[in-house]
Amino acid sequence: MHLTVDFWIERSRGLDEVLADEKRIAELRRDALKNDERLVDLAAFPDELPASAVSDRIRAISTPPSETLFYPDGNEISDDDYSRYAKNLNLDELSDPVSIRFGMVLRRAAMRTWPTLDTAIRTTETQDLDRFQENGLFPADTLAILHESRDGQWYFAQSYNYAAWVRKDMVVIGDREGIFRFRDASDFIIVAGNKVTTNYNPEEPALSELQLDMGVRLPLLRDDAIKGHIGGQHPQSSHAVSLPVRGDGDRLAFRTALIARNQDVSIGYMPYTRRNILHQAFKFLGERYGWGHAYNARDCSGLVMEVFKTFGIPLPRNAGQQRDSEIGHNRRISPDCSASQKLAMLAEADVGDLLYSPGHVMLYLGEVDGEPWAIHSLFGAGWIDEDGAFQEGVLNGVTATPIRQVYASASATYFDELQSIKQIR
Repeated sequence: MHLTVDFWIERSRGLDEVLADEKRIAELRRDALKNDERLVDLAAFPDELPASAVSDRIRAISTPPSETLFYPDGNEISDDDYSRYAKNLNLDELSDPVSIRFGMVLRRAAMRTWPTLDTAIRTTETQDLDRFQENGLFPADTLAILHESRDGQWYFAQSYNYAAWVRKDMVVIGDREGIFRFRDASDFIIVAGNKVTTNYNPEEPALSELQLDMGVRLPLLRDDAIKGHIGGQHPQSSHAVSLPVRGDGDRLAFRTALIARNQDVSIGYMPYTRRNILHQAFKFLGERYGWGHAYNARDCSGLVMEVFKTFGIPLPRNAGQQRDSEIGHNRRISPDCSASQKLAMLAEADVGDLLYSPGHVMLYLGEVDGEPWAIHSLFGAGWIDEDGAFQEGVLNGVTATPIRQVYASASATYFDELQSIKQIR
């Protein structure tokens, strides 16, 4: 019963109270972009950067780690391997200053530590965690393009909340003004489902049955802007949206696609209510854990990020960055805080508040018989069995759990490690 959204809705109060209206959310968005260094206002991004600044951005992420990593076959990633990756960074070809280009993502893509698809793991037990995987990008995401790899296959790109390497074939370069006009269209839809797809279109294969993940925002076309059929289908029972494609000369163009009205989308941002927070989070229930958006899925911070995108609220990419951000009202929990003090703080938390422990974020659901519960995307995790022995689990997915009974490690629960409670209003 704890794995149904209705269970939590029936237990919650004030579900339809608007926690922040459109004006307040616009203020939150402006303040976040202004005050959080991890978030980037791409519309205000400079046309040029010094070569040293671009090099510093690349080196901030593309640097050999202090820990030993391995390829999936068990071979250690050597200094020679890192030298090969470093050579492909192409830093000696940086012009000064660097002219910034802008582009849009064509389909779901990975952002990588290095310009390579090679997989790096810590141990054979953690093969699901590719340490070269950083983030995911979705169709119509906007990017500032800072650099190109030596092999000509990768861009180093800045999104609104991350900078890393993305394959060139996933991105199309375009006119800056046109890109931001598309991004900021006043009439738009938000993908509200975990995933939706465009309609089949035999005339535009690149837009046919294209996957769109939660939080994707697309311009919604007015009826008078649509002439005739779209790909052999009348748009009467679908939403007509604009999407980026690779046009003539490999330049950005926009084409119309249809999304059937039976798909889970919202006209404009969803109202920011507790009911909607719960519904959005539970749409991911059972999805496999995907470190850095791997496995066509997402990790703990990705889940939270996508949920809040549907309300128009941007968040930093990683759990620690979200925790440390001044976005919202933050109640920091000191390491010497007692269990009873933590429980008292959780008793004052609202459904939909964000709970942070080291490297992890959970969405608070409320209490059941005095036990605090959360929905979160877990990798591993464990529990104490009836004999008092620790059992290491392989949950590896999105689920609802009591946070005092699920262990982040053999010695501590997620409750034990609780560091912060964030309320965004």
